[in-house]
Amino acid sequence: MNLTPFGFTSTTDDVLKGVDLSGRRALVTGAGNGLGAETARALASAGAEVTLAVRRPEAGEDVVRSIRKSTGNDAVSLTPLDLADPASARALAAGWEGPLHILVNNAGIMAVPQLQRTPEGWELQFATNFLGHYTLTVGLHGALAAADGARIVSVSSTGHLMSPVIFDDLHYRFRPYDPWTAYGQSKTADVLLAVEATRRWSGDGIVANSLNPGAIATGLQKHTGGLRTPEEFRKTVEQGAATSALLAASPLVEGIGGRYFENCNPAEVVPERATTLGGSGGVAPYALDEGNAFRLWEIAAELTAR
Repeated sequence: MNLTPFGFTSTTDDVLKGVDLSGRRALVTGAGNGLGAETARALASAGAEVTLAVRRPEAGEDVVRSIRKSTGNDAVSLTPLDLADPASARALAAGWEGPLHILVNNAGIMAVPQLQRTPEGWELQFATNFLGHYTLTVGLHGALAAADGARIVSVSSTGHLMSPVIFDDLHYRFRPYDPWTAYGQSKTADVLLAVEATRRWSGDGIVANSLNPGAIATGLQKHTGGLRTPEEFRKTVEQGAATSALLAASPLVEGIGGRYFENCNPAEVVPERATTLGGSGGVAPYALDEGNAFRLWEIAAELTAR
């Protein structure tokens, strides 16, 4: 059953129509382009104070200027963040002052062709898409709790259907590296992050949800030769960021956490991955499993301990 009247073609402006985010503070990772930039713009247009966390600050300056101009909101700023470097995520969290009402973990990489590891020995997609966001999210717990009703948005993908988290070989030390299962594992981890954050922190007024934005042509496809999804199943950037904006700010999902959304509504739990492309993919049971979520959180805590 749908929770909202929105769907596949809804845009960020549709889902935030009439929403007033004055006095709210938001942090959006990977906001230098694509879905992150549009999510930041949408939140700023609703009156939020928005910080764009980007790997290349010089590339994000134009985005900040554009958002300020298009929304008339000057409370839009930039901060550096390299999610593959745990010290960078810790530094951002340590330097944050005051409450944080909205955290959108949007940044990511996809289908890196060859196995790459961080200096810690972590597989790059898992390190960037999940461990970096885990480190940032945990570091910001105090700021989120201080907001008295914070929301965390974890951007996943239908790619999560390509692989569960392989706990016995997270970093491809035994199995042959595959760009897509590595991506899938990291996107499953992003769903589990939302499940466990909600379980641990709902008592602090914090809820977290994950989502599939859909098929949108962005820089994410730089390793895949561009978007190959059939035209009828593609979304514009404004449509793709709609579910993120809804989960970040809409009163229609107030108090809801630990769920996986697509097309602005909770996704169906599916028993297997579809063999044909479509407008939705559903969510795998392993991605919502509370036991998996707890286990992954504990492993991440051990891996990222200073």
